[in-house]
Amino acid sequence: MKPFKAKTAPGFFDVEMRIQWLEQKGDSLNRLNEVIEWEIFAPILEKALGVEPKGPGGRPPFAWLMMFKILIVQRFWGLSDAQVEFWINDRLSVQRFLGLTLADQAPDGNTIWDFREKLVKVGAIDPLFNRFKQELEQQGLRAQEGKVVDASFVDVPRQRNRREENVTIKAGKAPAEWTDQPHKRSQKDVDARWAKKNEETHFGYKDHVKVDAKSKLIEEWKVTEASVHDSQVIEDLTKKGDGEVYADSAYRSEEIEEDLAGKEVTSQIHERAYRGKPLTEEQIENNRSKSRIRVRIEHVFGFMTQSMGGLYLRYIGKARNTAAIGLINLVYNLARYEQIVRLDLMKPEPAGTG
Repeated sequence: MKPFKAKTAPGFFDVEMRIQWLEQKGDSLNRLNEVIEWEIFAPILEKALGVEPKGPGGRPPFAWLMMFKILIVQRFWGLSDAQVEFWINDRLSVQRFLGLTLADQAPDGNTIWDFREKLVKVGAIDPLFNRFKQELEQQGLRAQEGKVVDASFVDVPRQRNRREENVTIKAGKAPAEWTDQPHKRSQKDVDARWAKKNEETHFGYKDHVKVDAKSKLIEEWKVTEASVHDSQVIEDLTKKGDGEVYADSAYRSEEIEEDLAGKEVTSQIHERAYRGKPLTEEQIENNRSKSRIRVRIEHVFGFMTQSMGGLYLRYIGKARNTAAIGLINLVYNLARYEQIVRLDLMKPEPAGTG
């Protein structure tokens, strides 16, 4: 087979024309750039990480904000460090999103890993998420239709341990023999847990979220091991001023009802049937009515699963996975905000109303 040979030499405007073609086809990253003020994150990154250091020989470093945007790309498509390094060098759309050209040096996978590790160690993900939430509030993107609470499994690589090792891990400890095997220990996730739901087995964590019922924007989130029941987290997610809270029957209990009442929040949690006490027709109809609102949170997890590379992570340990899940929630909010703006889905409410 003859090797491929270009018919014409590259032209001066070829890159610009290719970018115009990308815009016509729908460049999701460029759409984010058009509506997100990325500079709002810069003070948080500088406060958390310090002044950007000089590279070898005084070479300009990779800017914190650009590195942060690389993590946005990574979580948008569920990429590994090596994969996102390849995308940066291979895709014009990613280069334009990051403000790079073909002549610029791009960070490698190790640099990306180091940057993410720094964010994990200083706990910067929460402030970054909350800064964008503050921006949404300042723009009046808040609704009075209530909140929806739910959780989704986030799977991680399954561990192959001996039975006695698993017993030790469940007790909150690492097997003693791993102490002398630091490489093996670094590859073992002693924080993740097994869980089973609807005949499906999961190993990893849970992403518990509270979503605004109208905008479908995530307002609060918390990460737990997969074995933690959904209902154990709702008290941490809800607060006074939430109005109405919708959730499925797994969240129904006297303790939760009392907690919501104490916060002056109206419970719209589904009624549940008990042995020997089936739901009445009225309760069934009430649940059906509540479902029209509660189901909106399924759209959130559906977008993460179908449009963002899925809810599967490759990291070891709760700290790293919590940071990655926080980034997933932030990226979802960025993408959802872009949809709201582009499609004019919500009319902003004046700040301070409600």
